[in-house]
Amino acid sequence: MTSILTITRRRVLTGLIVLAASASTLAQAPTFWRDSWMASPQPLWSADFVLPLGVPVRFEKQTLRQVARVSVGGSRVRVVLSNDEGQAPLVIGAAHVARHAEGSAVVAGSDRALRFGGQASVRIPPGARMVSDPVDLALPALSRVAVSIYLPQPTAPAGFHFDARQTAYLVDGDHTSAAVLARDAATLSTRVFLTGVMVDGPQPPVAVVALGDSITDGNGASPDADTRWPDALAERLAPRGVAVLNAGISGARLLSDGMGRSALARIGRDVLSRPGVRTVIVLLGTNDIGWPGGPFAPREAAMTVEAFTQGYRALAELARAHHVRVVAATLPPFERALQGTPLEGHHSPEKERLRQAVNRWIRDSGSFDAVVDMDRVLRDPAHPSRLNPAFDSGDHLHPNDAGYRAMAAALDLDALLPAP
Repeated sequence: MTSILTITRRRVLTGLIVLAASASTLAQAPTFWRDSWMASPQPLWSADFVLPLGVPVRFEKQTLRQVARVSVGGSRVRVVLSNDEGQAPLVIGAAHVARHAEGSAVVAGSDRALRFGGQASVRIPPGARMVSDPVDLALPALSRVAVSIYLPQPTAPAGFHFDARQTAYLVDGDHTSAAVLARDAATLSTRVFLTGVMVDGPQPPVAVVALGDSITDGNGASPDADTRWPDALAERLAPRGVAVLNAGISGARLLSDGMGRSALARIGRDVLSRPGVRTVIVLLGTNDIGWPGGPFAPREAAMTVEAFTQGYRALAELARAHHVRVVAATLPPFERALQGTPLEGHHSPEKERLRQAVNRWIRDSGSFDAVVDMDRVLRDPAHPSRLNPAFDSGDHLHPNDAGYRAMAAALDLDALLPAP
């Protein structure tokens, strides 16, 4: 006859087995890596281009600390370093990541050394990227990280991003683990080598990519304040666990290389290769219209509506082939753009007529999954070919912080991410 004690023991053992099985299941729960922040690399341009690069000719035995705000959070972090446009191997002597405090300072106790295949240093071939090993570092959504890299050898600034809208700090020696850099640290307004921050999560990634030019890159936004329109969109989507990735490049164009590769050339790298991308928001064409015949491209033939529509259709078809929705934005007004500066010539009556024709096609062609009318959001009601003065950063081309907030608010989240 089985005793009560034996039955009790069996129940206890069964309970322990169930608990052990549950713990094992939790330990084996899948982890998904997602892009939480990105910057698109650009090739260096020659000294005779109308804009200076804003980076040193080379780095050597120096630490570069750069700050980025993630869109979604996680408990572990990986950093992506780029030698995309490099002509020689990129040697990283050491790299660290930490929560950012202010200026060049990091949050005490948050510094983590990065490894690459278990090694503190890494050699990145020309044209390649390297992803660090994971490190335990809890990052809430919309928090900032500081990434510090030590460059021991003479190194050209490949993997460069012209308009960071975020101060970077440069000091001599290896100070990658320093809590704060020296007060006399040099500062840069560009990004170099840092191209991505990834975080982990228990759910498959969902992301929206903003593919555009300087208006997406945030020219005119307050530096060090994360007030670009993709930043404001990230704030709207963070509660949904959706990453917003800014693939804007100042000077970018749809059809031709400018201050970066054309959108048709870089959509694979900057959009389609991203894990979990559901939608791309495309705001491109202002430079295709404005550059020809002006100081940026004085000998280039004018853009045509036919060329523009062909390029946009090709972009949309590439995205759809990868099951990515395309939301197209109309082109904002830019009468008087860069007026009174050496870059004047971006606008003309002929270019305005072309912009209006392109916008009509974007609105009416039915070529996209959705359209957001940024022209209507940003234009001056009293003078529709100009930016609304309340949204003008001052150069009559780029919005200010208020304009960027209005752009993000105009996006219908259900159109971006419709229910399955």
